[in-house]
Formats: sequence, structure tokens, C-alpha cells
Amino acid sequence: MSYAIKEIFLTLQGEGARAGRRAVFVRFSGCNLWSGREDDRAKATCTFCDTDFVGGDRYSLDALVAEVAHLWGTAHAPYVVLTGGEPMLQVDEPLVAALKDAGFEVAIETNGTLPVQPAIDWVCVSPKAGAKVVQRTGNELKLVYPQAGADPGDFAGWKFDNFFLQPMDGAHLAENTAAAVQRCIEDSRWRLSVQTHKMVGIR
Repeated sequence: MSYAIKEIFLTLQGEGARAGRRAVFVRFSGCNLWSGREDDRAKATCTFCDTDFVGGDRYSLDALVAEVAHLWGTAHAPYVVLTGGEPMLQVDEPLVAALKDAGFEVAIETNGTLPVQPAIDWVCVSPKAGAKVVQRTGNELKLVYPQAGADPGDFAGWKFDNFFLQPMDGAHLAENTAAAVQRCIEDSRWRLSVQTHKMVGIR
């Protein structure tokens, strides 16, 4: 059993309800909504991804958990975030169980097109327009905004503890931020999420 991993690093969570929290990030290689190659971006389901998830190394289960534990060190409340790419292409029950056995609270950031392992402690789903989402429950729904074909009203019946609009990065970030702010003012169910890690210069 092995996992294709782009990178593993210690940082602070930059987005959503747990922004500012110390975390080890495990970025899995590969995604089911975009190949990661720029030549394919225009025809991908997700055309705005800002993450490099191509390539990396393969880790055995034991090696992966050991590296996560090494990076965390001896600080209290061990916390790991499984992200990608799309982590649920690879995350399985043995990995989640091993991380929890090592003392970690386990979070995941997923596009929701695959069901999340039920033992995961914190589930953040970021739906993409044009992709069928099967994971419609969790702790955070984080909608990159605006997206043609994915209006915040489309998610009214989904069961999440927190609903976030995150302005789409890029050339139109300022106007996207203004639009997200206005939508949150108009609909108090939604809260604003900004990418604080980019603001302070961490990954």
C-alpha cells in the first residue's frame, strides 16, 4: 500500500473556520476535475485551481504517518489536513486509522465528488460547478465565488455547520471579493473566507 504525495509541510491553516490553526498539510497528487497540466485547463471541469498537485513521491502507510508525526513534533493537539488535488482518490480507512492512532485529529479538504471516509473528524467540501457532489454533509462548505453555474442558493438544503464564500483568486480578485462581501451581507447564512496564508506569505 502506498500513496502518491506532492508535498507534506507544517504551516497554519489559511482558510475557513480554522484559519490560523497550526496544521500539517498532506497534499495528495492527482485530481479528478483537472489533470494539473496547463494545456488541459480550459477544458477541465475545474478551470481555476491555484495549486500544483502534479508529481511528488510515493510513501508507504508507515512512512507517511511517520513523516506527519515528525513534522508535528511534540506540540499539543496534533492536527493534520489531507488535501490535494483530490485526496479522496487515495485516502482510505487504514490511513485515517493510522493517523488517529498516532494522536492526530484528521481533517480533509475535498471537492465532494467522492464520499469521505466516515472516521475523518473535520470535513471541508469545496464544490465545483459542473461536478456532481455526493458529499453533501460536513463541517464546512467553502464555495469559491463567483462561479458560473454554482450559485450560493443552490446549496440551501445541504447539511454543513459552516457556509463560506471564498473570493476567486486571479486578475479579478478585488471585484470578486467585493461580490462575495455583498452576498454575505445579503444572506447571513454565508460567511466570508479569505486566503490568509497568501496575505502573510506562507503556504
